[in-house]
Amino acid sequence: MSGRVLGFTSALALALVVLAVVAGMVGAFPVAAAEVVSSVLHRAGLDRLGIRIGAPPGALAESVLWDIRFPRVALSLVVGGSLGAAGAVMQGTLGNPLAEPGLVGVSSGAALAAVVTIVVAGAPLGSWTLTLAAFVGGCLATLAVYAAARREGRTEVVTLILTGVALNAMAGALIGLCLFVSDAEQLRSITFWTLGSVAQAAWIKVGAVGPVAAVGLVLALRRGRDLDLFALGERSARHLGVPVERRRLELLVVVAALTAAAVAVAGIISFVGLVVPHLVRMVIGPAHRALIVASALAGGVVLVGGDLLARTVAAPAELPLGVLTALVGSPVFFWQLRRTRARQGGWA
Repeated sequence: MSGRVLGFTSALALALVVLAVVAGMVGAFPVAAAEVVSSVLHRAGLDRLGIRIGAPPGALAESVLWDIRFPRVALSLVVGGSLGAAGAVMQGTLGNPLAEPGLVGVSSGAALAAVVTIVVAGAPLGSWTLTLAAFVGGCLATLAVYAAARREGRTEVVTLILTGVALNAMAGALIGLCLFVSDAEQLRSITFWTLGSVAQAAWIKVGAVGPVAAVGLVLALRRGRDLDLFALGERSARHLGVPVERRRLELLVVVAALTAAAVAVAGIISFVGLVVPHLVRMVIGPAHRALIVASALAGGVVLVGGDLLARTVAAPAELPLGVLTALVGSPVFFWQLRRTRARQGGWA
């Protein structure tokens, strides 16, 4: 690992720690930084080793930290890390630095499944109903796009992208139809979910999506060399021993699982999977193993910081996290488009 990569990933990890402490401090019930750190050290058992910073927090502060704020931090980290890693894998798989996970229908499929569940089925499984529906819908949508784009044993990237665009359009139309027939209560639920938020974070949700994120990250890292070879083109990768079609399907399944898991617990959060890997690549280069790790960390930093802003910038109201990421990500994406176009002297 080069010095630049190590320095950048270390800076991202430090930023995560700082943001986690600040997120624990800030809110309607303020908690001192020393109390936040002391509480973490106590829960980790390090205070028994004589490692202490400040006085331990009271019972109320302890409850606020571990029942409300830290679950939000943990879920933001897992969701942001999943989206960042999925974006890096998707861009490598399609050979396009402007690709994002939702391009093959996973986000729209998850959204459609959740919206249909709200309108038609209600909540037969309680709070897990939408989570399970969105996860299954996202994965099925991605596999449907892949199956529709596959012909004679192979899949062209352009066909895959266009099929995803068509599915996204169809899902958007069906979501609009569901909005038209929904009642006021259903409409509120749909709006809250589609705008993205971690306001309903709980440790059980972190425990549900965390293993999916961990397994997906490990599988993506194992295919880092193949992703590097994909950058040379399909023909060159095939000549170098990469089973292109099989690897593409494996990687799309990884992207679908990571993205669907994130969307299932937090709703639709835009631009993290698109902008974060692209900006990270500008700093550390295109080697995918380092890129995937750094993109996961950077995605966590973005969402932990974004959630902190979402719940404090308009307090006591809370901005939808997906809206905030889109407001910030859109100008960054526009700037990057212009920069790339100027560097390449045009797209033609």
